[in-house]
Order: sequence, then structure tokens, then C-alpha cells
Amino acid sequence: MKIIILGAGQVGRTAAQHLAREEANDVTVVDTDDELLRDLQDRIDIRTVQGNAASPKTLELAGAADADMIVALTNSDEVNMVACQVAWSLFGTKTKIARIRSEAFARRPEIFVSTEGEPPTELSGFAVDMYVSPEELVTAYIERLIRYPGALQVVDFADGRVRLVGLRAVKGGLLVGQPIRAIRQHIPRVDARVAAIYRGGHSIVPDGDTVIEHNDEVFFIAGTDDIRTVMAEMRKTEDTVKRVVIAGGGNIGLRLALKLEEDNHQVKLIERSTARARKISEQLRSTIVLNGDAADEELLVEENIDSADVFCSLTNSEEANILSALLAKRLGAHRVMALITRPAYAELMQSGPIDVAISPQTVTIGSLLAYVRRGDVVQVHSLRGGSAEAMETIAHGSRGGKVVGRAVEAIRLPEGARIITIVRGDSVIMAHHDTVIETDDHVILFLADKRHVEQVERLFQS
Repeated sequence: MKIIILGAGQVGRTAAQHLAREEANDVTVVDTDDELLRDLQDRIDIRTVQGNAASPKTLELAGAADADMIVALTNSDEVNMVACQVAWSLFGTKTKIARIRSEAFARRPEIFVSTEGEPPTELSGFAVDMYVSPEELVTAYIERLIRYPGALQVVDFADGRVRLVGLRAVKGGLLVGQPIRAIRQHIPRVDARVAAIYRGGHSIVPDGDTVIEHNDEVFFIAGTDDIRTVMAEMRKTEDTVKRVVIAGGGNIGLRLALKLEEDNHQVKLIERSTARARKISEQLRSTIVLNGDAADEELLVEENIDSADVFCSLTNSEEANILSALLAKRLGAHRVMALITRPAYAELMQSGPIDVAISPQTVTIGSLLAYVRRGDVVQVHSLRGGSAEAMETIAHGSRGGKVVGRAVEAIRLPEGARIITIVRGDSVIMAHHDTVIETDDHVILFLADKRHVEQVERLFQS
């Protein structure tokens, strides 16, 4: 597939790295910054074009005339929308994805018109087949982490009926020090499956005899209503979050405060800019908005940071996020999260005092990948900073094919790939070695190595 990515920022670079890794894709990246493009080209096998992403000439040089897909990920919503429109009007590019940051645009989806299926005879809006809002996705992601205290990652499958959760096993959890098969004895009425275990940073393929140890990073999947019950097997049950402190009143900070207000959380938001603090205080109902520096020790002590259940550092500066989160943790905040754009920083920080390092590009890339691979792929989620992946795909074909009519143990999956759950109609089935896959089953897989994605996808194609 020939894909043109517009914008070489954090999200654009992450998208290029993921898509170029798959052999079937031919990726071109467009940006105005020539130095940024040269650096990107040195790292991955892509073609680059310098220029304005919305310019017809730039799009033509990038190969829009025979491109299968345009992914507009610049920092400007307006440039992204115009680029998609130009790609459709001049070159007839079939699939057009735009990054939309402004809530004002996202609230009015009628201004975007898909041209993929039956192209409209007359456009009544911008030719955008799918729009993605990183801020909206990150806000929802953080909200899920707050809902499940102790979780490192929480991702949804099967329209929210099934969730995959990553957490750190801690002494005191009922299953810690026992084999996985004991989970059936502890909670016989709950169906759950351990998808993967990481010990000392290395992946362990779990089976019934695998003993869960203190400090293991465990990924398990279960029905949404059963998540808390299974979490209690891995670590002591933590109290429901009530008090949340947010550092940064940007798009994500404001959206999160609005969401938490709906659930009656006690929220404080610290914003450095006086004008911005005044503006967001007018939009919030019960949140206490403080004008100041989240890395100011006096301010945090004065606002009783030691009584905070969660401290979320969500400013535009990852250095400021790291410093304020470390300080809040030292001053007694129970759990701290920081928004960190550089994957290397995120991995380094999460292995230290910071409980959860949130990578916006990792959260966003799943939506893009699911759309790019679509047809057979319903959901894609990047895990562990992008090194692993969980995906939901549909089984097609006749009995006796690559997967349909075959038991899980008979399917030749690449190393590190495991079928963990099957959704069949309204039923959620935890996959065992003798579970037989049927046509139109939604199959959820865990891939410890993302390099095998293409191989897995081919198995499920009709």
C-alpha cells in the first residue's frame, strides 16, 4: 500500500515507523522541516518530500496521484483538512485521514464527508474519511487508568465488552507466588486469561504452570465487568480514586477535568498561564483552578498533595511533566502519571518512581493502524511503548482454511503470537488449545513482537 504521511512531528514519526515496518507498505513523509526529514530518513526506510502539506505541488511530488492513502498529521487542523480535500479534488486519493485537535471541529462531524464507498455527487464538507483526535484518545485512556487504580494500561475490544489490562503484580495479590491455573479456583465464576508476562523486561509465554512473581508485569483479558475482580488476584485492591490533581490546563488537562467532574471526583488543576487559568475556570463547574507552577514544592504542599489519589502531569513540556510528577511522588501523592512524548524517556521513567508514563503517539497509533489495516482488522492497540501489540481481527474463509474450522493449537502462529479471546456474536470465549474458530469470529491476539503483524494478518484473510 502506498501511504503518504503529512507531518513529521511526534505522531507523524511514530506512524511512519509503524507503517514502514510492514513490508507491504511504501511510505512517504512530507514536512516543511528538511532537517527533521533527513533525521527520519536515516532511521527508517522511507521517502521524504519537503514542502507545505496542503500544496498541490507538494502532494504531486509526494506521489498523491497513485497513493492509496493520505494521513494528515500536521499540527494544524486547517492544513490537515485542506490537504485531504486537495488530495481528493486533484488526485482522487481514495482514503484520507486527518488529525483534528480542536474540539470545535470534532463536535461537528457533519463537516467531514467520506468519499471511500459511493463517492458523493456533490461534497457538502471536507473530503475526510476518518478523523482522529489524539487529545480525545489520550483523555479517554487516562480516564480508564484512573477508573482502575493500579493498572499500567487498559485497552478495549469488542465494543468495550472485553478489556485487556496490564499491571504490576505485587505481594499481597492472591495469585502472586501461585501458578496461573489457580485463578480458576480463586474466582470460578469469572472467565479470564493471562495473555503475557514480562519479567525483568523479558517476555515469558505463560501456561497454567507459570508462577506469577512479585513485580511481574502481567497482561490479562476479561469481560469489562470482571476486571476489578481479576486485578485483585494480582495485587491488593486499591481504594477508588476520589482526589485528582492535574498539572496543565491545555486541551488534554481541560478535557480530563471535565470528564472527572461528571463522575464527581474532587479535582484540582494547576495552570501556569494566568490568562489560560482564568479561561478554563469559566468552563469548569467544580474543579478548583490554581494559577501557578506544578513543580513549585510550596504550592504542592499547600494544596495537600500528600492526600491526592492521583497526580496527572499533562503540560506541553515532557521535562516539566517528569519533574512535577517526581516531586509530587516524593511529597506523598499516592499515584503519579506523566505525559511523555519520547518513548525512551517513557520507558526509563515508568521503571522508576513514576507509576504510569503516557505516550500520546502510542495511544493514537492504534486508531490509525486499525483503519490502515481495515477489512479484517477491527482494533489495534500498541502495548509496552510500542514493542508489543494486541489486535482484534475477523476470521474469514471456509472450513479447512488457514484458521476457520481449526482448533487454536492447529493454527501456525509466529513466535510470540497468541490467540487469547474469541468473540462470537454476544458470547466472549477465552481461547484454549482445543477452541475451534468459526467464520466471522472476532479473534483477539497478543503479539510480543510487532514484526510478525503481517504474517498474522495473512492467516486471517479470506
